[in-house]
Amino acid sequence: MRPLDWAVLIAWLIFLVSYGLYRGRGSTSTDQFLLAGKTMPWYAMGLSIMATQASAVTFISTTAQAYTDGMRFVQFYFGLPLAMVILCATVVPIFHRAKVYTAYEYLEQRFDAKVRLLVTIIFLISRGLGAGISLSAPAIVLSVILGWPYQGTVFLMGGLVTLYTTMGGIKAVTWADVQQMMVILFALILSFGVAISLLPPDVSFTDALTLAGAAGRLNAVTTTFDWNDRYNIWTGLIGGMFLALAYFGTDQSQVQRYLTGKSIGQSRLGLLFNAMAKVPMQFFILFIGAMVFVVFMFEKPPVLFNPVQLERVSKTADFPALQARYDTAFSQRQLAARAILNDAPGAKVQFQAAQKNLDTVRADAQKAAGAPDTNYIFLSFVTNYLPLGIVGLVVGVIFTAAMSAISGEINSLATVSVIDVYKRYMAKTSTDYHYLGASRIATAFWAVYAMVFASYATNFGALIEAVNYVGSLFYGGMLGVFVLAFFVKRCTANAAFIGVIAGEAAIFITAQYTGAYLWFNVIGCVVVVLTGMLISSLQRPLSDTAG
Repeated sequence: MRPLDWAVLIAWLIFLVSYGLYRGRGSTSTDQFLLAGKTMPWYAMGLSIMATQASAVTFISTTAQAYTDGMRFVQFYFGLPLAMVILCATVVPIFHRAKVYTAYEYLEQRFDAKVRLLVTIIFLISRGLGAGISLSAPAIVLSVILGWPYQGTVFLMGGLVTLYTTMGGIKAVTWADVQQMMVILFALILSFGVAISLLPPDVSFTDALTLAGAAGRLNAVTTTFDWNDRYNIWTGLIGGMFLALAYFGTDQSQVQRYLTGKSIGQSRLGLLFNAMAKVPMQFFILFIGAMVFVVFMFEKPPVLFNPVQLERVSKTADFPALQARYDTAFSQRQLAARAILNDAPGAKVQFQAAQKNLDTVRADAQKAAGAPDTNYIFLSFVTNYLPLGIVGLVVGVIFTAAMSAISGEINSLATVSVIDVYKRYMAKTSTDYHYLGASRIATAFWAVYAMVFASYATNFGALIEAVNYVGSLFYGGMLGVFVLAFFVKRCTANAAFIGVIAGEAAIFITAQYTGAYLWFNVIGCVVVVLTGMLISSLQRPLSDTAG
């Protein structure tokens, strides 16, 4: 990056942290710190939820997902609008009327303390792992692009998050997310415009669509059912809906967002905004990746997008031959692309063969490097092709997008730690001032935990898949117990407890046979519900009733 880019990056970091501290002022009670005093308007909740999901993973990995595998990842989100409507009708009013700080408090109201504790532990494990991944994964990429030490990048990001999250609580997190989301949208639109402008003068936008389609990069919908295929319309509509129900309905990092709403209506509007905007936004992000793919048909990229890997591999004896193969394969694909645009007979078959050959060479290069370079594709495009100053802004947005995800996660982890563990079992009758101090300490603890975890966890492949895979190992069990709580009135506490254990066991067994992780959420939820219903039916009708 050039001096102006560094200046923009630093200015953006200072602005976002300062703004978060400014908006978080007045968080002088537990209710203000954890729930913003229930004062958040719907648009702030909606944008904050989107910013938390967008994170650095959206920029770094979702665009690369389209570059390498096409747009079919958008099907992952097809079930989300359905889930949002269901949650608005059921979960939102239930949680608001229960007057809880966390989703897991409700489980004790409905069942008993052991069910609440079990699900609390599952959340702390899953979200703790998620926080570490959300920090470490983008830090790996950014440290390479910026030339910074990896651990230094981790602790800088984590330290900035700790500053405004510990001081301002959920209010600081939410309002910082609003600013973050607005700049994310600006950066995405700008990146798309730059990609289109880089096309050769004789290659129109329609031509770009033709080439992306010929390469299989516009495959937004796949109707064929395949148990082992992670992304098709069935995994998206069914598995994606279950994942969204679990994430937004049982994960405290999201539940806490709409518990800050001024009213049930405001919380519903925040979720419905997400339902309407999320799929088009993800489609657009993936489409940017497809257009970058077309740009790199004419603008020759390096054989490896990771500059550190490229430098290491370039010093090996086999590299000259590998580079020669890559040069030839790139030229052949470019000629084949031109042939498609000129409507030459058999051009599409020739193009697809050339693309396959180029993919093989790149796979050999990544094998020589010892790791995939997928997560470096978009940042390579940003740093090499975006205008002066804008590079710093986009890198800054990616930097703070990671911070946005982390801030929400550590805030929710702190909330659950204090409300569901500390206050419930260790200090039941302390003052509000005491719990506020405990909340700040817990926030700092989880921030340090995420930084330490990230310091040792450095290999996640495609970031977007790593984040969702980890979540799917736990969400099915969590969703199942809330289904029992909300809809199975005669389910007993013991049955719910055993059901959760059975559901988690089913998920981990399923994970041994398929990598299509969206099905984990369906299987886990169904096993929990069926187990809970079966055990309840075997017990005496009035024994161990919900309380």
